Amino acid sequence: MKQADTKSKAAVAKPRIRITDTTLRDAHQSLWATRLRTDDILAIAEKVDNAGYYSLECWGGATFDVCMRFLRENPWERLRLIKGVCKKTPLQMLLRGQNILGYKHYPDDVVERFVALSCENGMDIFRVFDAMNDPRNLETAIKAVKKYGGHAQGTICYTVSPVHTVENFVAFAKQQEAMGADSIAIKDMAGIMTPAAARDLVSGLVKAVKLPVQIHSHMTSGMAVAMYLEGVKAGAGCVDCAISTMSSFSSQPPTESLVAIFEAEGYDTGLDHKLLAEINAYFTELKKKRAPKTTAREPVDAGVLEHKIPGGMISNLRSQLDQQGALDRLPEVMEELPKTRADMGYPPLVTPTSQIVGIQSVLNVLFGRYKQVTQETKNYVKGLYGRAPAPLNAKVAKKILAGEKPITCRPADLLKPGLGAAAKEIPSKLVQKEEDILSYCLFPEVALGYFKWRAQPEGERDPIPADLEREEKTAEAAAPAAAIPEETEKLAGIGARFIELIGLVGGGKVNVEALAVKPAAAPAPEPEAKPEAPASAPTGPTINAPLNGTFYRSAGPGKPELAKEGDKIAAGGSVCIVEAMKLFNAIKAEKPLTVVRFLVEHGAPVTKGQPLVEVKY
Repeated sequence: MKQADTKSKAAVAKPRIRITDTTLRDAHQSLWATRLRTDDILAIAEKVDNAGYYSLECWGGATFDVCMRFLRENPWERLRLIKGVCKKTPLQMLLRGQNILGYKHYPDDVVERFVALSCENGMDIFRVFDAMNDPRNLETAIKAVKKYGGHAQGTICYTVSPVHTVENFVAFAKQQEAMGADSIAIKDMAGIMTPAAARDLVSGLVKAVKLPVQIHSHMTSGMAVAMYLEGVKAGAGCVDCAISTMSSFSSQPPTESLVAIFEAEGYDTGLDHKLLAEINAYFTELKKKRAPKTTAREPVDAGVLEHKIPGGMISNLRSQLDQQGALDRLPEVMEELPKTRADMGYPPLVTPTSQIVGIQSVLNVLFGRYKQVTQETKNYVKGLYGRAPAPLNAKVAKKILAGEKPITCRPADLLKPGLGAAAKEIPSKLVQKEEDILSYCLFPEVALGYFKWRAQPEGERDPIPADLEREEKTAEAAAPAAAIPEETEKLAGIGARFIELIGLVGGGKVNVEALAVKPAAAPAPEPEAKPEAPASAPTGPTINAPLNGTFYRSAGPGKPELAKEGDKIAAGGSVCIVEAMKLFNAIKAEKPLTVVRFLVEHGAPVTKGQPLVEVKY
């Protein structure tokens, strides 16, 4: 009788379906413009850790940039604090392969050291993807994750086009398996995967690849719940969800609903229903403080099935057009975007290709097709982001490249090591830990701004913008201003010896003592203040800002100025840059000219039509 009972219990054992919680990263990135604070996370982290999730996506994506740029928080400290509370559930991040967390390729040494420090600070699972689905752009990141003990989750960026087929996706997954990936994620960033497509793709992966399959999607089209169920039935073992208050719209499907559906279908999710209710109640209250005031939108955007644009990207386009005073032209942009995507060889629309294609579509509408081209678009066409899924429009490519030849090698092979150069560029007194150098490598202007803000005495810091003020200060903000930390002084001599000393070849940690300079190097002098912009009005012709944005005379810290006063610039030559919508727009001479004087300070905000440079033709 006992033997029969045992067999009976074994027969009714339910298959396990795991759920990754995205509330702490993708959900608030999709719904709240990534404005969740570290304090907000820590207040609920213990309950989230005890709820029974497979993993917690809490880092990567846009969180790193936003922490420094808007919230004045250290993203590395956020990771450490979350790990200090969440000891049961693996932490997960979104890593853009060779792009890491930025909008361009970074050298291999930067990729490897970023992964190493992420592992040291508590990251467990790395979802590594490439916007082009180019395996060459994943090699270094996957190798580094494995080297430093993390779980490398390879990723398929799902999209629909004449060249994206189940066979091609499966072949890409097999390439990642050969690289050492531990699992495969299907990243349906626009929420356009149908249940039938999920069944076909998951079935193909399960047959061809000996790795667990996970599905990620968004509720933009309203299909994700049905698609998840079909994908699980086809063999997927894990799905991404967000707690219900932070779900739907352009976020992930609701956790509680999927739990009910899976359990009714005979699956076990292992999640604690009571804790889920408590977590949801917390975010329901937090929503009153953190949700943007202008979030009115339709719960389902069926148009995504036609234009294939991720929900977050639509929000960005709307915001960016509004900043340019052209929100009424959004329908034109939506019509233009599929055409631009086709010209670019049908890339999946996910960071950074979503920004590149999206902003180029905006520029095509505002100025005419490819009359204003961002540097990122030019780099894309040249092949610096990787191999496009399909051939580019030859006429468009010829116009954009203007005589330059595209590359055929792995893009990162053209990049020099970046850590040593970055270490030289940062004033030593601003560096507190090695991680600051990595932050600077990814976002130079943003990181420097944050470092300078952090270095000021608390009472002298510029206030965080009113809509982003925290009701309770973080531990970092509450700490009294201190003298330059001893470790900072030891890092002052990092310079050209940086790569050798941190032992990248051997995978070792930084030898802080070895980095000490004896005698200690003097702090780098403060840069001389630039003169005020000329008060007098220009007397000659000017080059004006084509967009609202930020004015730069160089392409970044440590880079030479594009032009100086008195320089003669040939037709088509770059004079300055206006950064708008996160991309760099080189402002070029329409005909030969001489630069008379610059009318705007480097790094100053500018408005459309504002004179930037006085010139002489």
